Amino acid sequence: MEKAALIKAKNPYPKKKLSKKQREALEAWGFIGVGFLLFVVFMLYPLIKNFIIAFMNYSINPNKPSTFVGLANFKRAFVSGGILEESQKFYLALKNTFLAVLVTVPFQWFIGIIIAIAIDSLRRFKLFYRFMLYIPVISDWLVVAILFKYLFQPTSGSLVNAFLLKLNLISKPIGWFENAGTANIVIWSLCIWKGIGWVMMMYTAALQDLPKSLYEAAMVDGANKKQLFYKITLPLLSSRTYFIIISLIIGAFNILLQVMLITNGGPLGQTDVLLNYMYNKAFTSFDFGYAAAISLIMGSILITISVLQNKITKKTEIEF
Repeated sequence: MEKAALIKAKNPYPKKKLSKKQREALEAWGFIGVGFLLFVVFMLYPLIKNFIIAFMNYSINPNKPSTFVGLANFKRAFVSGGILEESQKFYLALKNTFLAVLVTVPFQWFIGIIIAIAIDSLRRFKLFYRFMLYIPVISDWLVVAILFKYLFQPTSGSLVNAFLLKLNLISKPIGWFENAGTANIVIWSLCIWKGIGWVMMMYTAALQDLPKSLYEAAMVDGANKKQLFYKITLPLLSSRTYFIIISLIIGAFNILLQVMLITNGGPLGQTDVLLNYMYNKAFTSFDFGYAAAISLIMGSILITISVLQNKITKKTEIEF
């Protein structure tokens, strides 16, 4: 009794055990708190900071204060003027970005869906072909960029030039990186080659969900493969197609490593895209305010495309 009284005297306020619901709530808030903290530190704060910097002549030098300049950074991008004529460089980067979208997206989509349907119709080795075609998607950008630079060397011994010379399509080796047109072709080829596998896998998963009874009924009615593709497959895949296309468009707008590793914007900045141009302004010229303004412009374009895609997708959803 004396011992129990002594223990009680030492601990006048014994700890209360948490109930099961309280422990579960505490654990849940722990996970949510960590996720929310990471979101604030690595996403929300940089977004807000970027928005503020876009309206400033921002300096990372503590001895040189940053100043508010309003819409001056946006004016530099859209309005011609000044010594450096930044608007011309911006419009060139914007044009190259839109060209990349217009060229790479249709090719990736069309080749990807055709390959997915072709492999789905096979009886054997489906997994092998899917694996082989998906290898480019998971390949390291540095490795494939070096590979493409080697394939498109300006000599007659390079694989691409040798192939074109053998077919008599050209009379002399092409200097692929000497002008903007051919250099862009190399960049677009890399984007298409690396993206086809992703489109193929997306459609492969979607094709598994299509009802086979519709195809059987159509074949009984005498439909051929072409009619099955255009009348049944494409309409049933319409909602997934819009998702794939908008993902490809966003990916094409985010071209950066392809340009940096293949041409680095050359010759003379003629192959710059928005991300590459923005990166150089921020980390080469240290013009962070102007780079932040370009990022907001690019973000506005992508948000507009996403909103339009969302409205179109809702109207084209097909249930089966």
